[in-house]
Amino acid sequence: MAFSAEELERYARHIVLREVGGPGQQRLKAARVLVVGAGGIGSPALLYLAAAGVGTLGIVDDDKVALSNLQRQVIHATPDLGRMKTESAAAAIRRLNPNVVVEPHAVRLDASNALKLVSAHEVVLDGSDNFATRYLVSDACFFAKRPLVTAALGTFDATLTTIRAHEHGTDGKPNPTYRCLFPEPPPPGTVPACAEAGILGALAGVAGALAALEAIRLIVGFGEGLLGRLLMIDARSMRFETLEYRWDENNPLSGKRPTIRDLSAHQT
Repeated sequence: MAFSAEELERYARHIVLREVGGPGQQRLKAARVLVVGAGGIGSPALLYLAAAGVGTLGIVDDDKVALSNLQRQVIHATPDLGRMKTESAAAAIRRLNPNVVVEPHAVRLDASNALKLVSAHEVVLDGSDNFATRYLVSDACFFAKRPLVTAALGTFDATLTTIRAHEHGTDGKPNPTYRCLFPEPPPPGTVPACAEAGILGALAGVAGALAALEAIRLIVGFGEGLLGRLLMIDARSMRFETLEYRWDENNPLSGKRPTIRDLSAHQT
């Protein structure tokens, strides 16, 4: 896949990296990445994936830009108020890098469309803001055999991990699923929404940029990813720690006696 003279200059700082080089940049150009949510995490992630030269970016979000979003959702701007986030994000990406193909999906991800959308991409990056969507995305990635980079935000904390539950580790055991890490969502009402609890805007930028970095490393194929490791960020103390987790043989998706065999459990 040949680069134009403009692309060679645009990606010059990548190409001179031994770990990326021309072949790695070609892999980025050929890649298709689906980003779920064009919000706090998705905004910086989309910008850095586009800047890195990911060839096709799919965006799933059914929300419109609101003024309260702009404190952290940096892909959108004041003139975008009231606009669909997919349209606003697509326009920003095209301004940043016209070489990127943007495929906006102004729909809510659900059991009827998740498998089709996930299957059409090489990597999925989940920046959704609720547990129901996170479980849906992770289950869809398992059935579609797609790697997942998933990040979540709290008020002053964030988490990030990579899921490749459709594959096996070097020990012959299946890789852990999202359900191995979080067997069940918290009871309704125990985790306050962003509008109630608040969120530190810059923290979303850190988490989104790290999620983009993890997706880029996964595509190019260098470094040690976050497979089986949960990165935890504490913005109060500025600490970064990792927690290791493994496959749970009792998990309902890939355990010894799986009970989830399709996405019908997510139908409402």
